[in-house]
Amino acid sequence: MNDNVLAIILGGGAGTRLAPLTRTRSKPAVPIAGKYRLVDIPISNCINSSIYKMFVLTQYNSASLNRHIKNTYHFSSFSKAFVDILAAEQTPENTKWFQGTADAVRQCMQHFYKHDYQYALILSGDQLYQMDFNLMLEQHIEKGADISIATLPVNDKDAPGFGILKTDENSFITSFIEKPAPELLPEWASEVSDEMKAQGRHYLASMGIYIFNRNMLEAVMDKKDTTDFGKEIIPQSIHDHKVLSYQFEGYWTDIGNIDSFFEANLGLTDEMPQFNLFDESRLIYSRARMLPPTKIEGTRFNRSVVTEGCIIHADFIEYSVIGIRSRIGSGTIIRNSYLMGCDYYQDITTLKETASHHGIPMGVGENCYLNNVIVDKNCCIGNDVRIDGGKHLENTETDTYVVKEGIVVLKNRVVIPHGFTL
Repeated sequence: MNDNVLAIILGGGAGTRLAPLTRTRSKPAVPIAGKYRLVDIPISNCINSSIYKMFVLTQYNSASLNRHIKNTYHFSSFSKAFVDILAAEQTPENTKWFQGTADAVRQCMQHFYKHDYQYALILSGDQLYQMDFNLMLEQHIEKGADISIATLPVNDKDAPGFGILKTDENSFITSFIEKPAPELLPEWASEVSDEMKAQGRHYLASMGIYIFNRNMLEAVMDKKDTTDFGKEIIPQSIHDHKVLSYQFEGYWTDIGNIDSFFEANLGLTDEMPQFNLFDESRLIYSRARMLPPTKIEGTRFNRSVVTEGCIIHADFIEYSVIGIRSRIGSGTIIRNSYLMGCDYYQDITTLKETASHHGIPMGVGENCYLNNVIVDKNCCIGNDVRIDGGKHLENTETDTYVVKEGIVVLKNRVVIPHGFTL
């Protein structure tokens, strides 16, 4: 157990680009891979790195996130391990909510002072990756850094969306630019591995993962005029302090919008997925559910991920992720889609009453066709529904669904009537 490391996981802002999935939940609480929440990723990375002292800072739509953490992460009563939630709060000294990443940490410093730690590991709650933080910490200590930043080599297409930095021969950061214009990129190329060069990834992008020495963190938090790490604290620190780059070359994605979220989930169905859920040395931890095994009858599958507790009678499911407790009727075809599943089962009595009143039970009905669709939790989709997402659809929003970049997102708990077509 790394007793000298305190992990601080940022719950994120309103997450408007991920709407409607963030309409009633925060970004870290969004279900991923059919059975996890996004916040499980940084917490699991910490546990796999023997870091067991964690705070999660929350603010927007935090009820479901708080409930998930409370119900999931329980350690021994004789251990110092914890995952504690720190919600934004107004005090006599501060009447404002969190104004940014750095401001969120600053407002919670009073809680961190109570713990004995040497290094603060600051993480985002809405990124998908698997990292051994010990390797980053070892380099930080070995080179005597004040701050370390995890960096990812990116190509010229992606670089304008990140904070890009340059380093000296010892990996210390010498300059930093936030979201550079494409014409500026040639002067921001860095030395990367041959593998990264072969992929055209010549620019070092900040991943929003930081290690601060305790005294360094306390010093920068005393500067009341800074609210953000990436835009203010890091650029201001590189000339006066030893700020180190830790190059990471594994899989990493920032779940910033519907398109990246959709791509990350469907990528799990690849033959060799970049995000490996089957690596026992890097397990993803989540809430333990006592669910029955999935029951399947007459269904053909191709490149799909199916979680536990499902009842599936579909005709064909391809390149899709099927979440917990999903019910899918006979004759249905699902392609290129992510079904988040359900939070509970409807009992037999409820199902019979629903059928007798010509209602629609939770799940996907019979003889449906879903393509390029995200189905949020607890949706009721009738029979003979056809939703064919794609670039031919214009971006739009209705009471029941949203179309973004050709991806159709059915909102949480909506009812889609029999015969609906899109």
